[in-house]
Amino acid sequence: MATFREDPYSAFNFLVSLNDGQESELVGGFSDVSGLGVEVSYAEYRNGNEKVNTVRKIANTFKVDDIILKRGLIGSTALWEWLTNVSAGAHEPRLVVITLLDEAREAVASWELRNAQPKKWTGPTLAAKGGGEVAMEELSLVCEGCKYS
Repeated sequence: MATFREDPYSAFNFLVSLNDGQESELVGGFSDVSGLGVEVSYAEYRNGNEKVNTVRKIANTFKVDDIILKRGLIGSTALWEWLTNVSAGAHEPRLVVITLLDEAREAVASWELRNAQPKKWTGPTLAAKGGGEVAMEELSLVCEGCKYS
């Protein structure tokens, strides 16, 4: 995995697996991944007999930010079907793995999103001008945990 080096890794070489790296109808050729983030909440506590008049910060729960995946519209309805199944009450959590690659396309870091589920799908913006833009779709995911390795 990641090793120390002087130059930072480029952000354009990555893979997205929507089913723990196993073959699936869910195609993961995305052009953008954003929103990777974890936030820890803290409780404030102070004993009545503390000599210092400040509170302690005690870590308690944490949350993982929503992850947004973007790709060109390719005609596959698998992402839409996953969202509609979940919105109809199906429980379809998946292990989503985002892997950063180096220049030789070797894995250097990965983020595992535990129990990821679709939250929102956004379709392409269509405009009859120019004709040189790609129709893009977005999928927002929620998850219950993020593991970095």
